[in-house]
Amino acid sequence: MHQVGSEVFSEEAWRVLKPWEMRFDDQLARLQQMQIDIRRHLHAHPEPSGGEVETSKFVAQRLEKAGLHPWFCRSDAGNQVGVIADLEIGRPSPESPLIALRCDLDALRMPDEKTVEYASRNPGLAHACGHDAHTAILLGVALAGAAVNAEFDETAADFGGRLRFLFQPAEETSQGAQWLVDQGAMEGVQAVLGLHVDPERPAGQVGIRYGALTANCDEIEIVVEGHGGHAARPHQSTDPVAAAAHLVSTIYEFLPRAIDSRSPSVITIGKIQGGHAPNVIPERVELHGTLRTIDPASQQILKVRLQKICAGAEQSSGTKITLRFSAPLKSVENHPRMAAALEQASRRVVGPENTGMIDRPSLGGEDFSVYLDFAPGALLRLGCADQNGNPPFLHSPKFDIDERTLAIGSQIMMRAALLLAVQTPTRTGEG
Repeated sequence: MHQVGSEVFSEEAWRVLKPWEMRFDDQLARLQQMQIDIRRHLHAHPEPSGGEVETSKFVAQRLEKAGLHPWFCRSDAGNQVGVIADLEIGRPSPESPLIALRCDLDALRMPDEKTVEYASRNPGLAHACGHDAHTAILLGVALAGAAVNAEFDETAADFGGRLRFLFQPAEETSQGAQWLVDQGAMEGVQAVLGLHVDPERPAGQVGIRYGALTANCDEIEIVVEGHGGHAARPHQSTDPVAAAAHLVSTIYEFLPRAIDSRSPSVITIGKIQGGHAPNVIPERVELHGTLRTIDPASQQILKVRLQKICAGAEQSSGTKITLRFSAPLKSVENHPRMAAALEQASRRVVGPENTGMIDRPSLGGEDFSVYLDFAPGALLRLGCADQNGNPPFLHSPKFDIDERTLAIGSQIMMRAALLLAVQTPTRTGEG
């Protein structure tokens, strides 16, 4: 896999891009403190999925000030969240491909326990997944790109590219990508790129993956209905709590053994709800969880087996058990050509020695996969840990980043996008 990037894109492409790299890096260096300030402002003012109203206004204002013409999207609830903006670099031809760059805006519903001046000022909300950094990185690309164009000399035009910036809401709830797609975000787009900060890598290192990067995700709801009664007389009831406890144990024991152990998968029941008093057997217990798989065939096998396990538990316990799958989210499959563009761009920014291959996919979910139904794309992992070691992981109340990550991310994303603009990608070609 290490050779894919060098085989897909020619040295001639980088020769054409070199002057643009220098211009972009120069403008980005001038914006360095502004980019850090943007990230800290966003970190201090987190908003939840679907409620990123002020965040979207902030992004749009920054883009407008730079001379771009952003437009807003809306959530299913009608909130004005999500921003899209286009930018032409150099002098593109009518045939120049449109390359989309995506970030996410939303924060998590959890406390921020850091003692820094930019800690969350909105109780119960925190940017513990790095979306503030993603937004600052993409704004860095847009603002520096606009600044390059402002100083552009028409007589030196030997290249042109078209970029679309997708500032997406509601990634944590896996809704926002579909909102943007439904409102035309991917119309005319021929490639889409993204990134996610990675606290398991130090700042200055990048992880590239060819093929499956994240998991297929299915939300699970299981309702166990019995016949309630007095806790001292269980023989007069049909206990849904006992049935639910047995069901969870059975699922954990037997579901993983239904497929080849070499195929990554996991099921987790994260919520159990039922009952109102310690001396009352309730009528109903609800289980909520998630099923994560990489291989679609394994996904189908596990869903069928889970149905059979529920049917068996229903028969043995005398309860009624209803299983429902919802909110399916497909795996992010990094396209070889798109991943190669990210790999080559990373090598130019952080060096080959700091550009590593990700050998196994994650069982996390990412609605970046929604865009891949409309154009080939790829997502990279961007190291963000400081040099002190033992960084807080994603979704930790103490999560933070080494802010050198911001400029690095912007440099990689711009280079990869312009590289694709030089050599137009196709949906099926792999170079």
